[in-house]
Amino acid sequence: MEGAFVAGAIGPLNKTLSLSPDVNNPGYRAVTFDEVAGAYYEQIKGLVDGGVDILLIETIFDTLNAKAAIYAIKKYFRDTKQKELPIMISGTITDASGRTLSGQTLEAFYISVSHAKPLSIGLNCALGAKEMRPHIEELSQLASCYTSAYPNAGLPNAFGEYDEQPHETAHIIEEWAAEGFVNIVGGCCGTTPDHIKHIAEQVKKYKTRELPALEEELAV
Repeated sequence: MEGAFVAGAIGPLNKTLSLSPDVNNPGYRAVTFDEVAGAYYEQIKGLVDGGVDILLIETIFDTLNAKAAIYAIKKYFRDTKQKELPIMISGTITDASGRTLSGQTLEAFYISVSHAKPLSIGLNCALGAKEMRPHIEELSQLASCYTSAYPNAGLPNAFGEYDEQPHETAHIIEEWAAEGFVNIVGGCCGTTPDHIKHIAEQVKKYKTRELPALEEELAV
């Protein structure tokens, strides 16, 4: 496909650095930062060897895991002396509180990973587009880089299936584009090629979000 880029997805892992898996021992951790960074390092090597264009740290519910992934990316490119690939970062808000599973607010999450100088920062998974809207609006006002959003096709039903139809998801994301909240859009759990087609058709008539003008830092 002309103009296509491949993003190598780096997921959140099934172990967390910020939360204890033992409710009786809140100080316990199942893994160390170095172990998580090492696992990510191996994954990054495989993705780069496979020819990806971008590294996408996604579905982040524990920012410390994401920081280990960022550390591993920086270390890999230092070690190999290759040109560093662009980084995209996408967190996940788990409920209407606007916080990650490990308890961070959206603003705190953004500040915690902004040192990576990502190409984009955004949200995916957990919520449908309707529920994600206020968080995408907030992020669009915080981020100095591009913003991304790829929500689920609504919330899952009692059987774990997704009922939201392509035109419904696309209609909500179209509003985000019209409001200037986003630069990159797509779909996560429950979305199909038809969802993506409808989203693309609805947003192409709008300009993407303009990056904010940043004030120059004062010389000390």
